[in-house]
Amino acid sequence: MVTAYIEITPFDVIKYEVDKATGMLKVDRPQLTSSSPPTLYGFIPRTYCGPRVAALSRDADRADGDPLDICVFSERPIDRSDIILTARVVGGLRMIDGGEADDKIIAVLQPDQVMKDVLELDDLNVMLVNRLEHYFDTYKLVLGLDVDVGIEGRYDRDHALTVVEAAMADYEEAYGPTGG
Repeated sequence: MVTAYIEITPFDVIKYEVDKATGMLKVDRPQLTSSSPPTLYGFIPRTYCGPRVAALSRDADRADGDPLDICVFSERPIDRSDIILTARVVGGLRMIDGGEADDKIIAVLQPDQVMKDVLELDDLNVMLVNRLEHYFDTYKLVLGLDVDVGIEGRYDRDHALTVVEAAMADYEEAYGPTGG
């Protein structure tokens, strides 16, 4: 289980992000395309995508230097952000954004009774994962501009937990065991 901080819901047409200087949720930008994220979207606190995370991606020279992203499926709609929740990791997407590793951990809300038997990425309905992948393939598109973003592949729960552990180790190296 991991704790997830949720910045965006499937109902948001604005991209929110925690401001690193203040710790407050801020408007980052309007969604650039007509799609909204198909899951709750945020990050795993006390993680940092640094050299250990980058080393897990054969197609990235470095990681994005942000907390590790997480996408959480829930059978019940959750329509507000700026919340924390407990999630069960089931897999992930290896995304490369401008040459940087920008992995997306995929999880389910714990304890969601409809999702209780989802232990691996393959246990989710394939259309749900396809929609999530499509969102990340297109969420930065702007007509007339080239965007260097793409999903390089999907991975299972074991590899996703390895990515989470690497991001936690990168955080501890960068910020110390207490984050300060």
